Amino acid sequence: MIPHVPLGQWVSDLIDWLLDTVPWLFDAISAVMQVLVDGLTDLLVSPPPVVWIVVFAVLALLLRGPWLALYTVLAFLLVVSLELWVETMQTLALVLVAAVIATAVAVPTGILAARHRAVSVVIRPVLDFMQTTPVFVYLIPAVFFFGVGVVPGVVATILFAIPPGVRLTELGIRQVDREVVEAAQAFGARPGQVLREVQLPLALPSIMAGINQVIMLALSMVVTAGLLGAAGLGAVVVRAVTQLDVASGFEGGLAVVLLAIFLDRLTGAFGQRAALSRLRQARAQRSRQGREAAGADSPVGRPPAVGARAVD
Repeated sequence: MIPHVPLGQWVSDLIDWLLDTVPWLFDAISAVMQVLVDGLTDLLVSPPPVVWIVVFAVLALLLRGPWLALYTVLAFLLVVSLELWVETMQTLALVLVAAVIATAVAVPTGILAARHRAVSVVIRPVLDFMQTTPVFVYLIPAVFFFGVGVVPGVVATILFAIPPGVRLTELGIRQVDREVVEAAQAFGARPGQVLREVQLPLALPSIMAGINQVIMLALSMVVTAGLLGAAGLGAVVVRAVTQLDVASGFEGGLAVVLLAIFLDRLTGAFGQRAALSRLRQARAQRSRQGREAAGADSPVGRPPAVGARAVD
């Protein structure tokens, strides 16, 4: 007979203990989150939509090219015509705040995991647990700690989006050529210099892929966050589901998809640009080394032999 292990009761007791012991901590986190989301939402909603459409299109043109710029203009004009501009900007603000905080946690954690095997061993089952936990389970502690509204939605989104950022950052740094790292160490570079000047630049495409996944997971959590009362497209979809309003549900879902494609292509362009920059630097280095080798083999560039006499 196996005795019952009250794991759920232990977790419930832990939540009650935290709420009784450090309520000021959750109040402070809630206040900071609310200010960030409200400030960014006001920034995105205050100007006329055409202002931000032009800004987004210019960004798309610079980072990806004319086709993404054209898509950006058409997609956001469609959002305006659906009268979902405010909800879309509220969603964008929530996603950006959650993605920035998740990235600020994930990238340093991934670096630690890549540089210390013990950290990697400890953190791997935690990431497995976070990635396999059902989405709705994240909502339970978020509601207990922060109540109902946009803040628990942001917190649940952050927790849900962290794992791919950690994994891809660790993978990118581990895949840096060992000989390159050893060459930098042989020239006297300290561990911090090796990380900043060798490992992070070479791992940047993988890190950007992780940030891209963080943003995509944050956006996929938007509808779930709408269940907690978070404003935006998630609230539109949840309201449509509860009222069986197919038209509003389709329009809200379409706006989520349009925003997801824009963010995916835009953040993906950062990684591609990093890869192209890395390729150009490698070609330039090979070209420089080739010229130096050719100069060394040339009779003009070859230094005179020791003991040779000049011919008058």
